[in-house]
Formats: sequence, C-alpha cells, structure tokens
Amino acid sequence: MSTQLLDNNVNITPADTPPPHQAKGHKAARAAKAEILDEHIVEIISDSGEGAQRCGQSFGSIAARMGNGIWTVEIIPAEIQPPARSISGASGIRIRLASRRVTNGGDEADLIVAFNEQVLLKRVRDNELKPGCTILIESKWRGDLDTEIAASYARTLDQLIADGYKVQEVPMAQECLRHVDDIKRGKNMFALGLLCGIYSLDLEIARKQIAFIFAKKSNAVIESNIKLLEAGREWAEANLDMRYQIPPSDMHEPQIVVNGNVSLGLGLMASGMEVCAMYPITPATSASHYLSDVFHTVGGAVHQAEDEIAACAFAIGASYAGKCAATITSGPGYALKQETIGLAVMAEIPLVVINVQRGGPSTGLPTKVEQGDLLFACFGGHGDNPKVVMAATDIEDCFYSVITARKIAETFNTVVVVLTDASLASAQQPFPRPEIDIEWLAPPINQNVVPEGAKPYDWDETTGLANRFIPGQPNGMHCLTGLAHDRMSRVAYEPDINEEGMRSRSLKLAALQKTLKTPPVFGGDEGDMLIVGWGSTKGPIEEAVERLRGEGRNVSSLHLKFLQPMAPGIGEVLKRFKRVLTVENNWSDSLEDEIIDVDNRRYSELAWLLRARYLVDVDCWTEVRGQPLKPGVIAAAVRDKLDRKGE
Repeated sequence: MSTQLLDNNVNITPADTPPPHQAKGHKAARAAKAEILDEHIVEIISDSGEGAQRCGQSFGSIAARMGNGIWTVEIIPAEIQPPARSISGASGIRIRLASRRVTNGGDEADLIVAFNEQVLLKRVRDNELKPGCTILIESKWRGDLDTEIAASYARTLDQLIADGYKVQEVPMAQECLRHVDDIKRGKNMFALGLLCGIYSLDLEIARKQIAFIFAKKSNAVIESNIKLLEAGREWAEANLDMRYQIPPSDMHEPQIVVNGNVSLGLGLMASGMEVCAMYPITPATSASHYLSDVFHTVGGAVHQAEDEIAACAFAIGASYAGKCAATITSGPGYALKQETIGLAVMAEIPLVVINVQRGGPSTGLPTKVEQGDLLFACFGGHGDNPKVVMAATDIEDCFYSVITARKIAETFNTVVVVLTDASLASAQQPFPRPEIDIEWLAPPINQNVVPEGAKPYDWDETTGLANRFIPGQPNGMHCLTGLAHDRMSRVAYEPDINEEGMRSRSLKLAALQKTLKTPPVFGGDEGDMLIVGWGSTKGPIEEAVERLRGEGRNVSSLHLKFLQPMAPGIGEVLKRFKRVLTVENNWSDSLEDEIIDVDNRRYSELAWLLRARYLVDVDCWTEVRGQPLKPGVIAAAVRDKLDRKGE
C-alpha cells in the first residue's frame, strides 16, 4: 500500500521508537521523576467545534508513535450544533493509553481536561470519572461578566472538590491569547501541550503530529499551532506537579494508527474492489470521505448517489459488469437497500454491503453505538433471502473483514454483509501495517468463450454454485431478472423451478459453512460460564474474562465473526459449559421487571440465534446506553449471574 494512500487520515508509527527515558536533556531528567504507570484513561471534553476530538486523536497518535497501545472513544452529542455551555452538548474524546495492546476504552477516566464546567457535569453525571479523578478545567469562567455563569462555575467546582475530585484550574484562554487572537482555534492545541507535559510525551513527535494534521494548511497555521503546543507544555511543567510515564509496549514492527472507517476504506482498496457507492449517513460517512480523497490513486471510484436505494443499485450494476462493488451505510440506509439487496440475491450478483450500526429504531441515536441490526442483517427483506453476515471485531479486523467479504461474495456469487458500529467507526487503534498480498485481489474478469450449452444458472446439485457469466463473454448473452427464473435465466413460475432456485441459493451458505473453522475459546475449554459475543464487544468481554479468571472464576468467552452461516463446532462448545450468556449492545428484557417471565421475555439478538440453532438454554445480558460496553460493567454483571445460583 503506497504511502500516498495513508496521507491525511493514517498515522504510521515506526518500529522501535525510543521511549521517553531515552530522550536527552531536561526531558530525561523530568522523566526520571515521573510516576510509572501501566495505563491511564484521559478525556478531553468541550463544546462542539472547540477541537477536543482533534486534540485527543493527536494525543493518542503521539502516544502510539512512542510505542504505547491506545484506544480512543469519541463523545459526540446528538445535535449537530448544540448550544454552547450545555450539559447535553458535551463533545469530546476518551483516550486509553497503556504499555500493552489496548482493545477497548476501559472503565472510568483517571484525568479529564474540560473547557467549561457544564460539559464536565455531563461526564460526572454519567459516572464516567473515577473517584478522585484529576480535573483540569478552563478557569476563565470564574471571572465571566455574566454573574450567573461565574456563580455556576464556582458552585460546580466547590461541589466537585467536596466530592473528592482533584480540581486544577488552568488559564487556557489567557495563555492562548498570548499567541492567537481566536482561542477557539487554539485552545485544543494548548491542551495537547498540557497532556504531552503530564504524560512525558516527546515534543518533537508532537510537533510532527501537528505538521501532519495541518498538512493542507499554510506554514503559518502549522507554526501557530506548534507555539500553542509548546506553550501548553511549558505551562504544565511550570505549574503542575503531576508527571506520568507509560512505558512503551513490546511492539517491534511498523504500525498504522487509524479509525475503523478509514480501516474499512483501506481494506476496500486492498481487496481489489474498484467501486464504492454510498449516500452520506452517520456514522458511516467518513469512510466515503477517506475513499474520496485517495481511491482514485488506485483506479477506484466513489459514487455518491441521490439516495440509499440508488447507491445499492449502482453497486449492483458495477458488480454485474464484472467487478465486485461495495456500498457502505448505517441502519436506516440498510433498511432502504432491502429491495435491491434482494435483487442481488435473486440474480446472484456479488455485492459487499457494510453496515456501520448506530442506535435505533428510526432515526434513533445517530451518533451513538448499538448492535441492533444483527437479526435484520440475517433475515431482512421479503421472502427467503439468504446472505452471508459477518462482523468486524476491532479496528484491524475492519481492514481484513472487507477483503474476506469480497472473496466470499465473488466465490459464492452472493451478498456479504459486514457489520461494524459507531464505536469502531471513530475509535483509533494501532495495528501492524498490512503487507499487501496478491491473493487478496479479485482475479481478472473472465472473457473466455462460454461453452455451448452452458447455462447462466447451472446450479451445482451439492453446493448450489454456478459459473458467473460476465457481460461481453461470447455465447454468454442472457436476460438478467429479479423474478423467479430457471437455469437459463428465463422467468418461470412453476413450483419445481421456484423450489430449485431457492434450494440452490440456500445451499451456498451451507457450502461456505463447511469451509469455516470453529472459533477459539478464550480461557478454559469448559467451566461454569461461557460468555458469547460478536462484533466490537470482543475487547471488553475478553478483558472482563481475564479479570474474572484472576479472581478464580471459571469463566471463558467465545467470539463469533460469522453470524450467518455460523462456523461448525459451536454447538459442542456451548454444551461444555454449565451456563451460556451472551453479552451484547442491544435490547433484551430483564427478568427483574415485574411483568417479564420466561414465557414473554425478549432475548438479545445473538441469544435468539443461538437458542434457535443449538437448542441450548442461552441467557443474555445487554446494555443500550449508546456507549461502548465497559469491561468492569461486564465483569460485575457476570459476577452477579454466577452468584445468583437459583436464577
């Protein structure tokens, strides 16, 4: 993959970057006095438009370049432009950094930088801060000309201090005005400098990061932001007594630092697909923004259609012409695509559909995470509509899932749905820079003469597969239809022919299932409880399992990448455990509710699938708070389940 494709959205971290304690001069002296930590969770929170997310993304990238494991979680308000200084308008980012690989955003924050007290209150009320959390807050509000604002600020800080938080006021606006006229265009870089000072991050790497993120701006803009960075670092060194150092992980190979949507775009290009058609929709849109910047450099094209239906139809047309195409959307857009997805299934045209899930139903929670589209992805559409459904487990897997999806779509001439979610879409994580493999790419378009007597849908009796005819192949002309058809692609309503077509399309899923491997069990191969998950919950589930096993609990986990079809051997794994519990970010009824019992309970989506397929008594635990699941919350829920023997 060329470096050009990695510009603007992708940070490349070199292998063996010297850790901070190897730096020269005063930085080495200061690092020697720093408290060594295994990990820390940091948040930057502000009004919308003040650059907190850019600050956090840069902070995470700098730490990753120094060898730390990181995971970021964006905090996005529901409104596009909420009122300033409003609790509901809190916008920002969480960064978990550690001396090992990180797979999720962790539990409560250790330190938070807040640009006003109202957005800070949102995080406090959501219980996102640890007891005794360090708070660095903009101090200008104490002397605000609006006496109500000044009083609110003072009351809030007094209460936070009384509640045991460590509050440090920082004159961000005052310090920024020494270097820029508009503090909204500089406060985030000053905050970045503060954090670099607190966490002993290399200033030269930070300068390069600023040059990277402002590469399309003028040198004057870059220099101005570097001055703000340096000012924040100097203020921290002169006024703060907290110094931390998180040693680098044992990473020894080049890494890239990207979010899930960029990873999808990179995977799409690496797979050899040349067309992506989509219509903008949160939280999938940034994938098309990235592809629009770089796809043309490898001969690809992004088509922005007039709506979701047209986008899917365009992708199907491109696939019919000979190359598999993709369409990227979120839940509401996936709903609109159902008729055209059904066309691709019936006509057996390869198609990759990426659904970046968000909260629902209807418009729901556009900027929040949920795993509510699993059953819809498997069974959406009218009539029997078999398609492959798989889910990416982390940001690296977003890349490889698209490559796998393209290969399956073209091998089996079918629709492959890849599920990600809002958590993966905007989260950043370093992973080893992929080494391009020619095997990832689609084979050349077949333009050989079609043998006499060959049929467009000459279904194999065992696998349901048929050779794909490409437009332009001699002797291959036929009429493509979305109606029920026979092997010659002629419209046919006869009962036997309809059943033959349905049987063949279904057999393809069974043929794929025979090629899959049983997913590995994390922990022991048998025990008191097996936690089963899918998609982006893998990291927090496995971290929760590690904690529980450290307490002597006989708990393991199983994570499913393929949801339709499911890999062989899963049923046998489930039966080796006394209890099976799915952990998901979608809705399930609780037996603690007065009118809920075993006869009317609605289970979580994966629990429904497992109970139906394997006839195992699968329990479930879920959250639908619009936030990524936390390992500590999962561990607490599992402890409760294990301790309630009679349930």
